[in-house]
Amino acid sequence: MPTASRKFRVLNFHGIGTPHRVLDPLESVFWIGIDRFRDVLDRIAVHSDRERLFITFDDGNISDFLIAVPELQRRGLSAEFFVLTGRIGDPGSLGAEDIRALLQMGMRIGSHGIAHRDWTSLSARELNNELNASKATLERICGEPIRCAAIPFGRYNAAVLAALQKAGYVAAYSSDGGCMQTTAFLRPRTSIRHDTLDGELTEILSGKMSNLRWLRRAAAMAIKRWG
Repeated sequence: MPTASRKFRVLNFHGIGTPHRVLDPLESVFWIGIDRFRDVLDRIAVHSDRERLFITFDDGNISDFLIAVPELQRRGLSAEFFVLTGRIGDPGSLGAEDIRALLQMGMRIGSHGIAHRDWTSLSARELNNELNASKATLERICGEPIRCAAIPFGRYNAAVLAALQKAGYVAAYSSDGGCMQTTAFLRPRTSIRHDTLDGELTEILSGKMSNLRWLRRAAAMAIKRWG
Protein backbone atom coordinates (compact mmCIF):
# COMPACT_ATOMS: atom_id res chain seq x y z
CA MET A 1 0.00 0.00 0.00
CA PRO A 2 1.14 3.62 -0.48
CA THR A 3 3.03 5.11 2.46
CA ALA A 4 1.36 7.86 4.45
CA SER A 5 3.64 10.49 2.95
CA ARG A 6 2.39 9.67 -0.54
CA LYS A 7 -1.33 9.55 0.19
CA PHE A 8 -2.65 12.27 -2.08
CA ARG A 9 -6.42 12.17 -2.50
CA VAL A 10 -8.46 13.70 -5.30
CA LEU A 11 -12.11 14.61 -4.69
CA ASN A 12 -14.04 15.06 -7.91
CA PHE A 13 -17.24 17.06 -8.40
CA HIS A 14 -19.59 17.48 -11.33
CA GLY A 15 -22.52 19.87 -10.97
CA ILE A 16 -23.51 22.04 -8.00
CA GLY A 17 -27.02 23.27 -7.22
CA THR A 18 -29.80 23.37 -9.83
CA PRO A 19 -28.72 22.23 -13.33
CA HIS A 20 -29.02 24.80 -16.11
CA ARG A 21 -29.32 22.11 -18.76
CA VAL A 22 -31.00 18.75 -19.30
CA LEU A 23 -28.88 16.08 -17.62
CA ASP A 24 -27.78 12.89 -19.30
CA PRO A 25 -29.18 9.58 -17.94
CA LEU A 26 -27.68 8.67 -14.55
CA GLU A 27 -25.91 12.04 -14.37
CA SER A 28 -28.13 13.47 -11.62
CA VAL A 29 -26.57 11.28 -8.93
CA PHE A 30 -23.34 13.29 -9.33
CA TRP A 31 -25.01 16.68 -8.77
CA ILE A 32 -24.94 17.87 -5.18
CA GLY A 33 -26.70 20.68 -3.36
CA ILE A 34 -24.99 23.96 -2.57
CA ASP A 35 -25.13 23.42 1.19
CA ARG A 36 -23.59 19.97 0.88
CA PHE A 37 -20.88 21.33 -1.40
CA ARG A 38 -20.04 24.02 1.15
CA ASP A 39 -19.90 21.41 3.89
CA VAL A 40 -17.42 19.28 1.94
CA LEU A 41 -15.22 22.31 1.21
CA ASP A 42 -15.32 23.31 4.89
CA ARG A 43 -14.02 19.88 5.84
CA ILE A 44 -11.27 20.08 3.23
CA ALA A 45 -10.25 23.58 4.34
CA VAL A 46 -9.69 22.58 7.98
CA HIS A 47 -8.33 19.09 7.34
CA SER A 48 -4.98 18.34 8.98
CA ASP A 49 -3.70 16.91 5.68
CA ARG A 50 -5.16 19.65 3.50
CA GLU A 51 -2.04 19.99 1.31
CA ARG A 52 -2.55 16.43 0.07
CA LEU A 53 -6.21 16.94 -0.86
CA PHE A 54 -6.81 17.89 -4.49
CA ILE A 55 -10.10 19.03 -6.02
CA THR A 56 -11.29 18.51 -9.60
CA PHE A 57 -14.47 19.17 -11.57
CA ASP A 58 -15.67 17.33 -14.68
CA ASP A 59 -17.84 18.34 -17.65
CA GLY A 60 -17.50 22.14 -17.62
CA ASN A 61 -20.86 23.01 -16.08
CA ILE A 62 -21.63 26.69 -15.52
CA SER A 63 -22.01 25.95 -11.80
CA ASP A 64 -18.21 25.58 -11.78
CA PHE A 65 -17.93 29.32 -12.43
CA LEU A 66 -21.06 30.62 -10.71
CA ILE A 67 -20.97 28.54 -7.53
CA ALA A 68 -17.83 26.45 -7.11
CA VAL A 69 -15.11 29.04 -7.67
CA PRO A 70 -16.48 31.69 -5.26
CA GLU A 71 -16.77 29.01 -2.56
CA LEU A 72 -13.25 27.75 -3.27
CA GLN A 73 -11.81 31.26 -3.09
CA ARG A 74 -13.50 31.96 0.25
CA ARG A 75 -11.55 29.05 1.71
CA GLY A 76 -8.26 29.64 -0.06
CA LEU A 77 -8.69 26.50 -2.16
CA SER A 78 -8.03 25.86 -5.84
CA ALA A 79 -9.11 23.19 -8.31
CA GLU A 80 -8.63 21.79 -11.79
CA PHE A 81 -11.57 21.94 -14.19
CA PHE A 82 -11.86 19.30 -16.93
CA VAL A 83 -13.93 20.71 -19.77
CA LEU A 84 -15.94 19.02 -22.49
CA THR A 85 -15.09 21.19 -25.48
CA GLY A 86 -18.19 20.14 -27.43
CA ARG A 87 -20.32 21.92 -24.82
CA ILE A 88 -18.37 25.17 -24.59
CA GLY A 89 -20.85 28.04 -24.91
CA ASP A 90 -23.92 25.81 -24.68
CA PRO A 91 -26.67 26.70 -22.18
CA GLY A 92 -25.65 25.45 -18.74
CA SER A 93 -21.99 25.07 -19.71
CA LEU A 94 -18.87 27.20 -19.47
CA GLY A 95 -18.11 29.65 -22.25
CA ALA A 96 -14.65 30.54 -23.51
CA GLU A 97 -14.60 33.73 -21.41
CA ASP A 98 -15.56 31.74 -18.32
CA ILE A 99 -12.66 29.37 -18.91
CA ARG A 100 -10.22 32.25 -19.27
CA ALA A 101 -11.64 33.80 -16.09
CA LEU A 102 -11.03 30.56 -14.20
CA LEU A 103 -7.37 30.71 -15.19
CA GLN A 104 -7.11 34.32 -14.06
CA MET A 105 -8.53 33.27 -10.69
CA GLY A 106 -5.71 30.78 -10.22
CA MET A 107 -7.59 27.66 -11.28
CA ARG A 108 -6.32 25.02 -13.74
CA ILE A 109 -7.91 23.71 -16.91
CA GLY A 110 -7.78 20.21 -18.39
CA SER A 111 -9.54 18.23 -21.11
CA HIS A 112 -12.48 15.86 -20.69
CA GLY A 113 -12.70 15.24 -24.42
CA ILE A 114 -15.29 16.61 -26.80
CA ALA A 115 -18.58 14.80 -26.42
CA HIS A 116 -18.45 12.76 -23.18
CA ARG A 117 -18.09 9.42 -24.91
CA ASP A 118 -16.64 6.18 -23.61
CA TRP A 119 -13.11 6.34 -24.98
CA THR A 120 -12.70 2.56 -24.89
CA SER A 121 -15.54 2.21 -27.43
CA LEU A 122 -13.99 4.54 -30.03
CA SER A 123 -11.93 3.67 -33.07
CA ALA A 124 -8.30 4.81 -33.02
CA ARG A 125 -9.20 7.70 -35.32
CA GLU A 126 -12.15 8.80 -33.18
CA LEU A 127 -10.11 8.55 -30.00
CA ASN A 128 -7.24 10.59 -31.40
CA ASN A 129 -9.70 13.27 -32.48
CA GLU A 130 -11.28 13.42 -29.02
CA LEU A 131 -7.90 13.81 -27.36
CA ASN A 132 -6.13 16.08 -29.84
CA ALA A 133 -9.00 18.32 -30.94
CA SER A 134 -10.18 18.99 -27.39
CA LYS A 135 -6.63 19.75 -26.32
CA ALA A 136 -6.12 22.14 -29.24
CA THR A 137 -9.41 23.94 -28.57
CA LEU A 138 -8.56 24.51 -24.92
CA GLU A 139 -5.04 25.63 -25.74
CA ARG A 140 -6.43 28.26 -28.12
CA ILE A 141 -8.77 29.52 -25.41
CA CYS A 142 -6.28 29.38 -22.56
CA GLY A 143 -3.15 30.44 -24.41
CA GLU A 144 -1.11 27.79 -22.62
CA PRO A 145 -0.45 24.03 -22.88
CA ILE A 146 -3.14 21.62 -21.67
CA ARG A 147 -1.32 18.78 -19.97
CA CYS A 148 -3.98 16.82 -18.06
CA ALA A 149 -7.11 14.92 -19.02
CA ALA A 150 -9.99 13.35 -17.11
CA ILE A 151 -11.29 10.07 -18.52
CA PRO A 152 -15.08 10.02 -19.13
CA PHE A 153 -16.89 7.46 -16.99
CA GLY A 154 -13.47 6.38 -15.68
CA ARG A 155 -13.27 3.80 -18.48
CA TYR A 156 -9.84 3.19 -19.93
CA ASN A 157 -7.61 0.47 -21.33
CA ALA A 158 -4.08 0.22 -22.67
CA ALA A 159 -5.05 1.80 -25.99
CA VAL A 160 -6.65 4.81 -24.27
CA LEU A 161 -3.65 5.40 -22.01
CA ALA A 162 -1.24 5.08 -24.93
CA ALA A 163 -3.29 7.53 -27.01
CA LEU A 164 -3.35 10.03 -24.15
CA GLN A 165 0.42 9.93 -23.83
CA LYS A 166 0.88 10.18 -27.60
CA ALA A 167 -1.36 13.27 -27.63
CA GLY A 168 0.96 14.94 -25.15
CA TYR A 169 -0.89 14.60 -21.86
CA VAL A 170 1.29 14.09 -18.79
CA ALA A 171 -1.49 12.89 -16.48
CA ALA A 172 -4.84 11.16 -16.83
CA TYR A 173 -7.40 11.20 -14.01
CA SER A 174 -9.65 8.17 -13.54
CA SER A 175 -12.51 7.26 -11.21
CA ASP A 176 -10.82 4.34 -9.46
CA GLY A 177 -11.00 5.89 -5.99
CA GLY A 178 -8.39 5.82 -3.26
CA CYS A 179 -5.03 7.55 -3.21
CA MET A 180 -2.76 8.64 -6.02
CA GLN A 181 0.83 9.73 -6.52
CA THR A 182 1.67 13.03 -8.16
CA THR A 183 4.43 11.38 -10.19
CA ALA A 184 2.06 8.82 -11.73
CA PHE A 185 0.51 9.17 -15.17
CA LEU A 186 -2.75 7.48 -14.13
CA ARG A 187 -4.27 9.27 -11.14
CA PRO A 188 -7.31 7.83 -9.31
CA ARG A 189 -10.06 10.10 -7.99
CA THR A 190 -13.21 9.69 -5.93
CA SER A 191 -16.37 11.40 -7.14
CA ILE A 192 -18.59 13.02 -4.52
CA ARG A 193 -22.22 12.08 -5.14
CA HIS A 194 -25.43 13.41 -3.65
CA ASP A 195 -25.70 10.19 -1.64
CA THR A 196 -22.13 10.20 -0.29
CA LEU A 197 -22.51 9.80 3.47
CA ASP A 198 -20.48 11.66 6.11
CA GLY A 199 -18.72 8.45 7.13
CA GLU A 200 -17.72 7.79 3.53
CA LEU A 201 -16.47 11.36 3.19
CA THR A 202 -14.32 10.92 6.30
CA GLU A 203 -12.69 7.84 4.74
CA ILE A 204 -12.16 9.63 1.42
CA LEU A 205 -10.50 12.58 3.14
CA SER A 206 -8.28 10.38 5.28
CA GLY A 207 -7.27 8.08 2.44
CA LYS A 208 -8.07 5.05 4.57
CA MET A 209 -8.40 1.80 2.65
CA SER A 210 -8.14 -1.73 3.96
CA ASN A 211 -5.42 -3.99 2.56
CA LEU A 212 -8.04 -6.18 0.87
CA ARG A 213 -9.81 -3.22 -0.72
CA TRP A 214 -6.50 -1.75 -1.87
CA LEU A 215 -5.49 -5.05 -3.46
CA ARG A 216 -8.85 -5.33 -5.23
CA ARG A 217 -8.53 -1.80 -6.56
CA ALA A 218 -4.96 -2.44 -7.72
CA ALA A 219 -6.06 -5.62 -9.50
CA ALA A 220 -9.00 -3.87 -11.19
CA MET A 221 -6.78 -1.03 -12.36
CA ALA A 222 -4.21 -3.48 -13.72
CA ILE A 223 -6.86 -5.37 -15.67
CA LYS A 224 -8.14 -2.15 -17.24
CA ARG A 225 -4.66 -0.76 -17.82
CA TRP A 226 -3.41 -3.79 -19.68
CA GLY A 227 -6.70 -4.96 -21.14
